[in-house]
Amino acid sequence: MRVAVIGAGPAGLTAALQLSRGGGADVVVYEAGDRVGGLCRSLDLWGQRVDLGPHRFFSTDARVNRVWREVVGRDYKLVTRRTRIYYQGKFFHYPLRPFNALVNMGVGNAVGCLASYLKHKVQPHVSPRDNPSFESWAVDRFGRRLFEMFFKSYSEKLWGIPCDQLDADFAAQRIRKFSLGEAIKSAFSPRNGARHRTLADCFAYPVAGTGSVYEKMAHRVRDQGGQVQLNCPVQRVAHEDSRVTGVELADGRCEPCDHVISTMPLTLLVKSLGRIPASVETAVAALRFRNTILVYLHVDHESLFPDQWLYIHAPELSMGRVTNFHNWLPELYGNHRTTILAVEYWCNEGDSLWAESDERMIERATREIAATNLLRQAPILAGHVVRIPRCYPIYARGYKTHVQRVADYVRTFRGLTAIGRYGAFKYNNQDHSILMGILAAENLIDDRHHDLWAVNTDRESYQEEALVVKAGMAE
Repeated sequence: MRVAVIGAGPAGLTAALQLSRGGGADVVVYEAGDRVGGLCRSLDLWGQRVDLGPHRFFSTDARVNRVWREVVGRDYKLVTRRTRIYYQGKFFHYPLRPFNALVNMGVGNAVGCLASYLKHKVQPHVSPRDNPSFESWAVDRFGRRLFEMFFKSYSEKLWGIPCDQLDADFAAQRIRKFSLGEAIKSAFSPRNGARHRTLADCFAYPVAGTGSVYEKMAHRVRDQGGQVQLNCPVQRVAHEDSRVTGVELADGRCEPCDHVISTMPLTLLVKSLGRIPASVETAVAALRFRNTILVYLHVDHESLFPDQWLYIHAPELSMGRVTNFHNWLPELYGNHRTTILAVEYWCNEGDSLWAESDERMIERATREIAATNLLRQAPILAGHVVRIPRCYPIYARGYKTHVQRVADYVRTFRGLTAIGRYGAFKYNNQDHSILMGILAAENLIDDRHHDLWAVNTDRESYQEEALVVKAGMAE
């Protein structure tokens, strides 16, 4: 069996690794870019190793941990997480800690937030069941006032739509059980009760950056007889009578295969199949992705602030997140006494920000980071810009209906599997995508029938209370 895998990100490479390992498949991975890893790739800047923003690894799934650990070996360390929210010139711990929030807000504002929360609990104005938006979800768990302080601005920067148009699935997948009530309870009994998984205090991180995991995967695929071809974009998935026959490459070649595992954006995959029904075309048009612009700043200072990353909730600043790579592992920066920051912006394809020159973006990031006083007046030595199209699937309300219609259409093609954040239109972490790759390979190798569209939707099993990654990956 010849399998074509489109995309060398976590999902695609995991599938290729599993298939080439013992599945008897002839595997070829086609990657459009010049390096593997997808959104999890790493790059070298100014003598240091950086990722595309903050990427951490932990999972409650034994299969995912096993694959990750087999690839990484001992080349990882455990990192104690420290992240905060920047709002109104102050830093709030994330997750929120009542006493820290009280000091930063002042007693009057804190009492107002608590009163807003209690008022909503007693007399809810909008029920998430009646109006399943992110706004109603957050207001129900934090109150209107805290929602407007710590959720509204950041979420609208990220997604580019008002919070009442954003589906509650975004919150349900990421911060499902966390609430102001839980934050207060944990403040008084930090050792009792479980912490929420997305707020884990400790995570695993490879000593050579997140991208090294997928570089190692690619080497293993090749060692096991598979191929990983870079700078090789796929233009079309060829098929006859709804049976996949091959992939057509950008240079005009058509490579035959028996099965295609695609991690390309779901919308582009469907368009590559040729003429599609009008209802599917309408659904595809309704599914949109958000773009990211990363501005890397090389700062002449080795100790700017202690966080691995900061969430920027200040509405007056257009940046949304800042990653400080100096605070991950010493192996990333070696003997360098400088810091690389990644300043993150989000936009749509047609926005003026997306077309802004590198020089203007570096000027913008420099100006905004200086306004936070995070630079401590240290000079910026250089800047570098990376643009990432279609990296966040937008969970606009009603999106599930459109995804279902597209998924049903994809299922009509024999020999076609769509996985990954792009491919399944799911807001995946690394572990979700690795799991999708594992299950996709099992479907082919063992004739299993895993529903890959169900990964990262089973909230009860995925969103378990936090497991310390050290226990899941112990020697």
